[in-house]
Amino acid sequence: MKKFGYRQSNSDHTLFIKRANQKITCLIIYVDDMIITGDDEEEIVTLKGKLFQEFEMKDLGNLKYFLGIEVLRSTQGIFIHQRKYILDLLTETGMLGSKPADTPIVANHGLQVIEGAKATDKEQYQKIVGKLIYLAHTRPDIAYAVGIVSRFMHLPQIHHMTAVMRILRYLKGTSSTGIYFGKNDSLDIIAYTDADWAGDRDERKSTSGYFTLVGGNLVTWRSKKQKVVALSSAEAEFRGIVKGITEILWIRKLLNELGFPQKTACKTKHVEVDRHFIKDKLEDKVIKLPFVRSKDQLADILTKAVSTEAFSNVLRKLSIGNPSAQLEGECRKYPYLAK
Repeated sequence: MKKFGYRQSNSDHTLFIKRANQKITCLIIYVDDMIITGDDEEEIVTLKGKLFQEFEMKDLGNLKYFLGIEVLRSTQGIFIHQRKYILDLLTETGMLGSKPADTPIVANHGLQVIEGAKATDKEQYQKIVGKLIYLAHTRPDIAYAVGIVSRFMHLPQIHHMTAVMRILRYLKGTSSTGIYFGKNDSLDIIAYTDADWAGDRDERKSTSGYFTLVGGNLVTWRSKKQKVVALSSAEAEFRGIVKGITEILWIRKLLNELGFPQKTACKTKHVEVDRHFIKDKLEDKVIKLPFVRSKDQLADILTKAVSTEAFSNVLRKLSIGNPSAQLEGECRKYPYLAK
C-alpha cells in the first residue's frame, strides 16, 4: 500500500489513506478481507487494478456483507446488523423457538459465583459467550449483559447459563436490530460516560461504560469492569470518564488523519491522576462537561440493568433498532429485514 502512495494510519494500523486532488481513498483490512471506500472513484478503480496484479483476489462489488455484518444503504444513510449471524446462533443453541425477552438481563440480577452451586457445561458456555462477544460489535444493547456473563468463563454455573439463555431470548425478539448511521453535515463528537460503584458481587469492582457519537451517529461503545476497586463512587466516575476521554482523543486523531480536524470542544458527561487528566483536557478546551439529566444519560445501559421502558428509550435515542423508514427501499429487496 505504501508503494501505491498510501499512508498507514497511526490511529488504526489496518487503515491506509491516500489524498489527492482534495479527494480521499481509504482501505481497511482484516486478515485477508478488505473494504475500499472514498470519494475518488478514479483512484478506487486504479487501486483495485494494482491489487489484482499483486494478489489473487475477488471484487465482491458494493459492500453488503463483511465478517458476519450485513450492510444496507439508502440515500439517507447506512444500516448495519447481524440478523443471519443471530439466527444461526439461535439455531445452533436450540433457541430459535424460544419465547422472546424484553431486555437482555434482568434488573438487580446480582450474578456472582455461589459456593456449592451446580456447574454447567464449561465448553458450551465459553463457546456461546464467545459468539455473543463478537455479536456485541454491532449490538451495544447487549454489551453490558455480555460483559457480565463473560466474567464467569472460568467457572460457569447453572444460574450463569440461565442469564446467557436470556440474552439469546432477547436476541430472538430483536434479530433484525442494528445501528443506523444517518447522513448529515456535522462531525461533532459527543460522549456519554457512566460508572456504577462496587457492582461486581465477587470482587466489588465497578463497571465503566461509554458511548461516543460523531455527528449524532453512534460509532463506539464499551462496557467493562474496572481493574481495581474504587473506594468511592466519585473515584469510579473519574475512572469512567477517563476511559471516555481517551476514546474521544482517539476519534479526534482518526478524524484528523481523514482530513476532518475538530475545531470545537467535545462534550462528555460526568463527575489522583484521573482528576488531573480530566482537568488538563478541560483547560485545553478539548472537552467540556455540560449537565445531563439522569433520564438522558444514555450510558446507563452499559453499567447496570435497567427497566424495559428506560432500556427502550435509550435504544431509540441511539438509533438502535429495526431498519428505519429511510431504508424502506432496501427492505423491499431484503423482505426478512422488515420484520
